[in-house]
Amino acid sequence: MPAGGCFCGKVRLQYDGDAQVKALCHCADCKKITGSTYSTNIVVPGSGFSITSGKPKMVPTQADSGKTISSAICADCGSTMYREGETFGDSKVIKAGTLDDASGLEGAKPDIELYAPQRVSWVAKVEGAKQLKGMPGSEEV
Repeated sequence: MPAGGCFCGKVRLQYDGDAQVKALCHCADCKKITGSTYSTNIVVPGSGFSITSGKPKMVPTQADSGKTISSAICADCGSTMYREGETFGDSKVIKAGTLDDASGLEGAKPDIELYAPQRVSWVAKVEGAKQLKGMPGSEEV
């Protein structure tokens, strides 16, 4: 069962089951919460997801759709571990870099890239990944 957590180790998570989708996101929110050019995400069913220790602080924000998306962060070290919200149903959007097993990142090669037009010019698109203008359901680039 894949497991992971925040930088300081106070909040731990795990999930069971296969990823529903693997995605890079180039939206402004993901750039802010990762402190980088994009986020690498594994979307998993909420039914197989659990927090095994600690309690993340939930930080809500309004998405482009007008719906609320909440980021689960460690109140001590500030790591964003996952996101949830109406847009995702009961699924959890786990930040792949929070997983303990480095092979988790190897297995996170994206199926899709979200907000592809907002990708910085010096980052190449992922070959074979569907390129979307926004969230799933939006137009392809």
